[in-house]
Amino acid sequence: MQPSHDPVPETMSPTPHATSDAESERLAAGSDHLAINTLRFLAVDMVEKAQSGHPGAPMGQAPMAFWLWTRHLRHDPAHPRWLDRDRFVLSSGHASALLYGLLHLAGYPMPMAELRAFRQLRSKTPGHPEHDPDLGIETTTGPLGQGLANAVGMAIAERVLAARFNRDGFPVFDHRTWVIASDGDLMEGVTAEACSLAGHLRLGKLCVLYDSNGISIDGPTTLTFSEDVAARFAAYGWHVADVEDGNDLAALDAAMAAAKADPRPSLVVVRTHIGFGSPTKQGTAEAHGAPLGSDEAAAAKRALGWPEEPTFHVPQEAREPFAEAAARGAAEHAAWKELFARYADVHPTLAAELLERLSGELPAGWADALPRFEPGTKLATRQASGKVINALAPVLPQLVGGSADLSGSNSTLVDGEDDFSALAWGGRNLRFGVREHAMGSILNGLALNRLLLPYGGTFLVFADYMRPPIRLAALMRLRVVFVFTHDSIFLGEDGPTHQPEAHLASLRAMPNLVVLRPADANETAAAWKVAIERHDGPTVLALSRQKLPVLAGTRELAIDGVARGAYVVADPADGAAPALALIGTGSEVATCVAAAELLAGAGIPARVVSMPSWELFAAQPAEVRETVLPAAIERRLAVEAAATFGWERWVGPRGAVVGVDRYGESAPAEDLARHFGFTPEAVAERARRLVEGE
Repeated sequence: MQPSHDPVPETMSPTPHATSDAESERLAAGSDHLAINTLRFLAVDMVEKAQSGHPGAPMGQAPMAFWLWTRHLRHDPAHPRWLDRDRFVLSSGHASALLYGLLHLAGYPMPMAELRAFRQLRSKTPGHPEHDPDLGIETTTGPLGQGLANAVGMAIAERVLAARFNRDGFPVFDHRTWVIASDGDLMEGVTAEACSLAGHLRLGKLCVLYDSNGISIDGPTTLTFSEDVAARFAAYGWHVADVEDGNDLAALDAAMAAAKADPRPSLVVVRTHIGFGSPTKQGTAEAHGAPLGSDEAAAAKRALGWPEEPTFHVPQEAREPFAEAAARGAAEHAAWKELFARYADVHPTLAAELLERLSGELPAGWADALPRFEPGTKLATRQASGKVINALAPVLPQLVGGSADLSGSNSTLVDGEDDFSALAWGGRNLRFGVREHAMGSILNGLALNRLLLPYGGTFLVFADYMRPPIRLAALMRLRVVFVFTHDSIFLGEDGPTHQPEAHLASLRAMPNLVVLRPADANETAAAWKVAIERHDGPTVLALSRQKLPVLAGTRELAIDGVARGAYVVADPADGAAPALALIGTGSEVATCVAAAELLAGAGIPARVVSMPSWELFAAQPAEVRETVLPAAIERRLAVEAAATFGWERWVGPRGAVVGVDRYGESAPAEDLARHFGFTPEAVAERARRLVEGE
């Protein structure tokens, strides 16, 4: 189903061309086609002025984008955050110049000055779209495949919210998610994962326009990509349509209408010419990722009957179809507001919940539902997390989530709730299957509407499979909770393939991401509180497979202590000044407590500090950090069953680290503790040598 390189039109070069006279007439007449060429050449001019960017995709995609935005997309540019607007995702984010042109013409707050500042410092028009709902940019795209996978999450969110809030006669949530995707998007594995799940779930309000231009950066897609994409998506359970000529507005209209009418997710294969209109670069990789060049840009304008000057030319007639669409959108929005007003009268409790979610506020007293755990009991922190989820589910209906085929191991199921499915849109348990990468991207899509609080679970070692969406969640500052269990070598017999070693260090290096590795069940409850209250980025919970003792004092100290990132778990019983600090995270905090008791017997007073989050502790005022790790305690021993990288920040020049700077082994956890030096005796001995300067 992949197109071959198409020759350039006769009117643009002597090369024979498949473009018909009728097509040329269509492209030369009417305000619609004037608007399409406006989009094309705004993109060309943006790239030329910046001397970087991607002109080819916008030139080919302009007709489908124009027709979607002016005839099928339900939106109100004057109110970009309208709850029930259709979502538009430019998954082929390298075509950002097309999106900025659309936003400008449609009436979003995207002035011409910003188009002229394309790809410049602090502009609203960066090289790839960055999430800004006030501008009409629904998600950050550019890493190919992520936008389409986000869109699957958006479509799931619409169904979840419709099931929760809609009532007979009151379709408060009834919108579609539209995507423009490229050949590169559909080569990426994440889209295969996400679209397979979308077909299984029959997400009929998801519509993807596939820009099938047959070109990638290295050349024709036939170098690497010969599959029948349409057949693949049909096998996923999608409705598939084909538009042979991406400039044929009537065919595009019919395909979009059919997509809206079908109860399955839809893929519309649109055959386009990359760099359409460029005499020598159309249909080649040269049109993809570099300016056409001034001579070629001028030639393209002449070929399509466009004035060479002025640049950034926008005829008034080109604005008319967008103005008509904006008027329709405003009317649709007004009708929705009237519907919601009646809904609030008939269903005041549901309306109040929706408005509360929209405000970002949490239900009053929600944290009272957090469970507390008694010292002396033993519970894996993954199991404690499951208890927290189930305690909070009744008071936080926005909490939805699941696991990548590890729900029992991750303890992510909400008891008594249905699985989300085509037969139960209101189910709160999401089954992602063995699709970690797509799970992360879908969670981002769920979080983007700000009305849901999504979480997803897998083993910490598989965070590598979903690092791109974790990074994008952090870049967009989305409230997503990544539940990563089996957090160290102590998962045991599964061996080094499943034992994370560098993962904590890697995740801690990511801006805007908070990593929490709780020491026991009470710290786990406190970690969930931090994650739920965060509004400026995602949270990682790193949880143990093995059972851990509930430590003395955490019932009282954990809520505040975890929120600060680190706190004192134990000081010398006799009030002596500590000779050193033992700093632990997760399962190693209990080891530090036991080691401190051994040191006390040897006459070495030690402070035990639990540091579940480097990021939260680093954000505290210096005076707060001083109360936990005072400068006077120069001897510091960090204990963590992970890579030692980065710990020098906290232990200082006279400290040391007990860690794992190699791959693990397959053995029972107890044997691994002895082998890697994570027993109380081994830690106490290392601490003694540190104090004594050995």
